[in-house]
Amino acid sequence: MTVISAPEQFNTDDLYVDLAGSLGRSLYLKCEGFNFAGSVKLKAALGMVTAAERSGRLTPWSVLVESSSGNLGVALAMIAASRGYRFVCVTDPRCNPATHRIMEALGAEVRVVDLPDAAGGYLATRLSLVRSMVESDDRYVWLDQYANPENWGSHLTSTGPQIESAFPGIDVLFVGAGTTGTLMGCARYFRSRPGRVRVVAVDAVGSITFGDRPAPRMIPGLGTSVRPPLLDEAYVDDVVHVAEPDTLEICHRLARRGFLFGGSTGTVVAGALAWLSRHGDESVTAVALAPDLGERYLDTVYRTSWLREHFGERISAGAGSAQPQPAWAGTGAGPGALDGAMPMGTF
Repeated sequence: MTVISAPEQFNTDDLYVDLAGSLGRSLYLKCEGFNFAGSVKLKAALGMVTAAERSGRLTPWSVLVESSSGNLGVALAMIAASRGYRFVCVTDPRCNPATHRIMEALGAEVRVVDLPDAAGGYLATRLSLVRSMVESDDRYVWLDQYANPENWGSHLTSTGPQIESAFPGIDVLFVGAGTTGTLMGCARYFRSRPGRVRVVAVDAVGSITFGDRPAPRMIPGLGTSVRPPLLDEAYVDDVVHVAEPDTLEICHRLARRGFLFGGSTGTVVAGALAWLSRHGDESVTAVALAPDLGERYLDTVYRTSWLREHFGERISAGAGSAQPQPAWAGTGAGPGALDGAMPMGTF
C-alpha cells in the first residue's frame, strides 16, 4: 500500500508497454504520465523547485513564474499548490484547453501570449514576457526550464537508471526533444555507463532545435522556436523529425487499441518506428519515453473538428487514400504495415 501526504510524492516509474501487439514492432514504452501532474515534467519541476528552496532563492513570499506549453505548467501548478506558492504560467494559444483549465483549477494564474515570434512559434514571445515580469518585481522567481541544469539532472538520477535497471541489455533509447532536459539527462547517464546505448532524439518537423527550418506547429510539447540552452548535441547519436500528421496517425492507431496517449508520446513513437524501420532488426531492444497521456488532448488531437480545421486536407472524408502517407508507411515496421491499416483521414 502506498500512502502519501503531498501529490508530488507519488510517481509510477516502472510501467512499460510493449507495443508489439499494437504496432507490429517490439518497442517498450516507458510510461511517465501516471502521477498527479500527468506527465514526465513532474520530475523536472520537483527537481527545480527543491533546488531553489534549498538555495534560499525560493521563499514563502516568492511568486513562481515559468514559460510552458502545458505539461511543466501543470506540474509547477500542482507543486505550488502543495507547497503554498503562487504561480504564474506564461503560455500561448497552442496550449491544450484542458491543460489551461487544470492549471487554473490548481490555483495558477495563466497568461496567454498571442504574438508569434520570428520563427513562427511563441517561445521567444513567452520568454520576453517572463523576463519583463522578473525585471519588474523581485518577488518573481523564474526557474527557467530551458537553461536550468536541475531539469536534466532530475533525469540523470532517476529516469536513466530506471531504464537501465528494467532493460540491462537496451540497445537504443528514443527521447522527445522539447527543452531537451529529459533527453540530456538520459543521454548523459547512458554516456557514463559501460556498453553502447544509442540515444535518438525525436523532434517535430518545424522545430529549430537541431537546426532545421522553422515551420508552423499545432501540437504542443515537443519542438521549439528558440534553441534550448540545455542542448548539447555531442550526447545525441541521431535525430528523427516527425511530421504532425504522422503523430496523429500514431495517436489514433494506439487509441484504437485502447491506449490513449498524448501528442508528445505519439511523436516519440512515430519517430521510433521511423528510425527502427531503417536501422533496427527484431533483435534490437528498443525503449521509448512516453511523456504524457491523452486526456488533455481530447479537445485537439482527438477532436474531429480540430483535426479538420488544422489538417483538413489530410483527413477529409473520402480523400484519405489520396493523401501523403507517413514516411515509414509500407516499410514493414511502421503503421502502414499494420493489420487493418487506416489511411490518413479515416481515424
